[in-house]
Amino acid sequence: MARKNPNIVITGTPGVGKTTHAEQLAQSLGFRHVSVNQIVKDEGFHEGRDEKLGSWVVDEDKLLDYLEATNLSETGGVILDWHACELFPERWIDLVIVLRCDSTVLYDRLTARGYKDKKLEENMDSEIMQVLLDEARESYREEIVVELRSDKDGDVEGNIERVEMWVDQWRKDHAGEE
Repeated sequence: MARKNPNIVITGTPGVGKTTHAEQLAQSLGFRHVSVNQIVKDEGFHEGRDEKLGSWVVDEDKLLDYLEATNLSETGGVILDWHACELFPERWIDLVIVLRCDSTVLYDRLTARGYKDKKLEENMDSEIMQVLLDEARESYREEIVVELRSDKDGDVEGNIERVEMWVDQWRKDHAGEE
């Protein structure tokens, strides 16, 4: 049976607004927001913390097995929210949104979160060098990867409207596949 709704990944450097976008999109579309980082923590799908970077060392096999068991590739209507995307099989994903942010805005957001030293530097470098955008483009078909700006509050609303229109078109394009 074909999905009635697409699956979307929202990715980007920490601080670009992934969770804000994912929560608002899930609410407006009636989709399920899946915070991958929260699953990693709650389910223990990690091998401990990297203390230098202050992040979990994720057990990707356990995470993927868990997500596969949710049947998201068949059910659709899921928004995956995580700092990376290349891990997810392309058959699960219909749209990859890579949020980007001006480096000075991002610096302020990350320092407000208490990021320091190595963690701050690594995330700033990642954004400046567009590491996550390049990973998305290397991992998925070009036509499903979209780069969106998330510098100011008004960007969120505009991005939500744009994705809502995309979802409407996706539904029309896939209506006959049931």
